[in-house]
Amino acid sequence: MAQAREYEKRALIMGILSTLKEDPSALISLLESHFGPVLEKSPVMDFTFTDYYNSEMGSRPVRYFLLFRNLVDPSTLAEIKTLTNELEKNYKSETGGRQVNLDPGLLSLSNLILATCKDRSHRIPLTNGIYAETTLIYQDKDFKCLPWTYADYGCDQVREILRSFRDRYKILLRDK
Repeated sequence: MAQAREYEKRALIMGILSTLKEDPSALISLLESHFGPVLEKSPVMDFTFTDYYNSEMGSRPVRYFLLFRNLVDPSTLAEIKTLTNELEKNYKSETGGRQVNLDPGLLSLSNLILATCKDRSHRIPLTNGIYAETTLIYQDKDFKCLPWTYADYGCDQVREILRSFRDRYKILLRDK
């Protein structure tokens, strides 16, 4: 009979879509107050993959990613997503739309799992209306897309960022 074991801790990443005009350092400080220090921040990229967020966010957002230094227990993903949903409320526009969209994910050596509030056929319910989705798998020295992988997560630039984050995660595992 198989024995349940402790989960290996994962790297917490945060995908951020933002239309904030000011420097993101206040947002990053807020996130660090909850999740610990940021180990790496990606370059800021134009988000041109869809117009889905433009209306709510008031304009076309930019995209960037954060990798946090503190590894997390994967069983806390729903709790993390619930918290990020609350934090987004601090960044409402004058018309009530979000100016920040926070997408927490767990990076392991074998995949990237994102948290979401949207139910789809391939998503696994966690708790309190939060679902988990394997967004990318790591195979043959690269992240591979799945049929439901968001276009931005599947693009070369983002997969390159995630490979860099994965390399940092390997070091964190070795040094723990």
